[in-house]
Amino acid sequence: MDNKNKGRFIVIVLDSFGIGAMNDVAIVRPNDIGSNTCLHLLEYPIEKQWPTLLSLGLINALNTEVEGFLPSNNAIFGKSNLKHFGADSYFGHQEIVGTNPKKPLFTNFQKHINDIEQDLKKHNMVVERITKNNLSLLKVNNAVCIGDNMETDLGQAINVVGAMDNCGFDFIVEVGMIVRNHVHVPRVIAFGGSKVSIERIEKNIITNAEFIGVDAPASGVYDDNYHVLHIGYGVDTTKQVPQSLAKIGIQNHFYGKVENIIANPLGTNFPCVDTEETMNQLINDIDEYTSGFFFLNIQETDLAGHAEDAVRYIDRLNVADRKINELMKQLDEKDILIVMADHGNDPTIGHSKHTREQVPILIYRPHHCGLIDIGERETLADVGQTVAEYFGVTIEFGTSFLKEIMI
Repeated sequence: MDNKNKGRFIVIVLDSFGIGAMNDVAIVRPNDIGSNTCLHLLEYPIEKQWPTLLSLGLINALNTEVEGFLPSNNAIFGKSNLKHFGADSYFGHQEIVGTNPKKPLFTNFQKHINDIEQDLKKHNMVVERITKNNLSLLKVNNAVCIGDNMETDLGQAINVVGAMDNCGFDFIVEVGMIVRNHVHVPRVIAFGGSKVSIERIEKNIITNAEFIGVDAPASGVYDDNYHVLHIGYGVDTTKQVPQSLAKIGIQNHFYGKVENIIANPLGTNFPCVDTEETMNQLINDIDEYTSGFFFLNIQETDLAGHAEDAVRYIDRLNVADRKINELMKQLDEKDILIVMADHGNDPTIGHSKHTREQVPILIYRPHHCGLIDIGERETLADVGQTVAEYFGVTIEFGTSFLKEIMI
């Protein structure tokens, strides 16, 4: 594509809408054997209103016959494996924008508490230990607690939870960066809220086996002026597509969960959870901006997966399908839309955690006719490299499929 005629490249992530367990789950995630979020929702006995997804090639990508649902005869489609270890929204999105994920080390906070405590004191911080059931976490400057993340897979993240009225968000991030230097867990999550006291945070310390941390929802930090920074292991944002686009003056527009997990050096951010509201903002922005990279996450599908609520999951997809159709009507021949996922979260599999699944890649170009199968990709970063090539730049990781879809 002529760099002088750049249009809009849009990526919509239907969070957790996987299409079947990856080949390695028997070894790395045996609880995910048999998972297939898309297939099991299609088979679930309530009406689905997914004409747009079906027209984009959802059944083609799924490559499984489902009674009442036919493959499209006019679609550009494929699927992708996950390069990142496990099944994680944060790393899934980092991979999409071009990160080559490193395998993290799952661990618990107790193994690192001494080193982290010493480093914090070297930075002239006041550090106290809080002990419960023979396990300890750290309280810093009477404002921040450091411990295990108790909401995701245990051992996957360290939380730095702060009362922002006591210390401000910058201090919480400073503590998070110190912690990051000592652990190789996938994520250190630095977050806090207003109108919450350190006493309330302390009252909600919980333990589970060898893990100790704050029950974040019960602590109230999510309730008012919530701020968060995910500090990933092995993530170099300078090598991602948003940075490469910013260098040539191309704006990035991020919506939903994307805005708090992907670095945006140039452009706009719209934090939101509600599916319709998030999509409406994107649709409004398409009227305003004639070029740029637009990256949106539909989070409510993932929340329904965690709740093991197939009915809610289907309902949220019904809304997303209708809004994607509205969006497609606004695009012109220069634009490209990709609808995909970042992992699975099968609400019927018998547990409430993410499932390690391949994901669909459904591509829309106005006025395209015929079938194009881009095959099975080895990494989600192929999407990021395709975005980069569309705008005339390159990133370090991933293989572009732009030429395959421009036929």
